[in-house]
Amino acid sequence: MRAVARAVFTGSISFGLVNVPVGLYSATHDETVHFNQFEQGTSDRIRYKRVNERTGEEVDRSDIVEGYPEGGGEYVIVTPDELDEVAPGRSRTIDISDFVDIRDIDPVTFKTTYYLAPDGEAAAKPYALLLRAMADAGRVGIATFVMRAKQHLAAIRPLGDVLALEVLWWADEVRDPHAELDLPEAQPFGDRELRMAGSLVESMTVPWDHTAYADTYRQRVLDLIEAKRQGRTVQTEPEPERGNVTDLMAALERSLQAAEQRRAGQRRAARPDAPGGDESPDDHLASLTKAELAARASELDVPGRSKMRRDELEQAVRRAEAAGRRKAS
Repeated sequence: MRAVARAVFTGSISFGLVNVPVGLYSATHDETVHFNQFEQGTSDRIRYKRVNERTGEEVDRSDIVEGYPEGGGEYVIVTPDELDEVAPGRSRTIDISDFVDIRDIDPVTFKTTYYLAPDGEAAAKPYALLLRAMADAGRVGIATFVMRAKQHLAAIRPLGDVLALEVLWWADEVRDPHAELDLPEAQPFGDRELRMAGSLVESMTVPWDHTAYADTYRQRVLDLIEAKRQGRTVQTEPEPERGNVTDLMAALERSLQAAEQRRAGQRRAARPDAPGGDESPDDHLASLTKAELAARASELDVPGRSKMRRDELEQAVRRAEAAGRRKAS
């Protein structure tokens, strides 16, 4: 039985005089490995309490008020009831006020993504109509709504056969890099440097495939947990430090050479029957980084991969891929 997602908001999209009943659903979920805290050497959980920093005594939640810092140790005290008085009422509508080209919205303003789904059979047709009209026009709707006692700015966009709602940062929440960062002045560079940098970018350009990228650190954490569960000792090898490269041209040349070798290996792997001298189909592994080999080892479920050196990972992946080819044949 398929699990039914739970709406975090229900209401309607309003554009002009048209209302589309919808539910708002989280589009992502956090896969970070979470832990509880214990006192070392015991099975005693660590708990946090709200305490008065002067007396050290615990304070009941109902006795806590908010303080806005004025500087110099001075605060403006505001009670929960006072905050409730000025809080926006819960919104029942997501009011589209404008339509814009999504290319005009800087990606830095995107905050959180949700899916919008029609709420009820009567909403299906106006939902589909809005989705189709926005897709045909190449436009996204800009709207405001209130959720969890906070007003939000949002961009509603077509995403295949579903409407996605992107919660946006307000304009005054986006930092101006020129005002807050020490950015370098315009730097001179030669045509050859620019051509090589462009070639490097081109050689590293591939079609976007979201599934090609994996959280290798999370996998190492899970491998660590599994090893500890089985009572095995875990040894880790520190990542090699990268040296500072002061010769830009030398760095570009080496980077371009490495990228070309990697691309050649990928082409050989994609065409195992193509002529390639004495090289075997899995020689592309030689050009992969340790992190890339670890990701491939994770896909192949190679045991003990988290504690392997790079050369050990390469050999283990070679054996696993060879076993897979034999099994397939």
